[in-house]
Amino acid sequence: MSPRSRPFGLTALSGFFVFGAVMSGLTCILLLFPGSALDAVWRLNPQAREGLRQMGPWAVVLMATVCAACALAARGLWLRAPWGRRLALAILTVNLIGDLGSAVVREDLRTLIGLPIGGALIVYLLRRYDAPTVNRGEGP
Repeated sequence: MSPRSRPFGLTALSGFFVFGAVMSGLTCILLLFPGSALDAVWRLNPQAREGLRQMGPWAVVLMATVCAACALAARGLWLRAPWGRRLALAILTVNLIGDLGSAVVREDLRTLIGLPIGGALIVYLLRRYDAPTVNRGEGP
């Protein structure tokens, strides 16, 4: 499928999920190899480092799952496959619930910024997603 036939929003969302896959994959590597030169990345969010370390080996499993899910969603959106849309919607919904939970349970109001952003992405996928048309020999 040519880039011209893919809506810009789907291209951008696919890139967003590629970024998510790369960052969660990097987190996996950082958790598996603590003390490496890449550890400086944790300065961006030291609370995440501590939270993930407290989870033990399950943090690696969680981040690997997030990485795989984001990579699959990126591919599915790029192909404009219905399963890609559903997976992206599921990931965004889980993230929205997580942001809301962090705001309520941890009283971290900064996570509320994710609500309008995630909500807008969900609305876009629900309203503007168009699967590719298949020519079934019914005309040109």
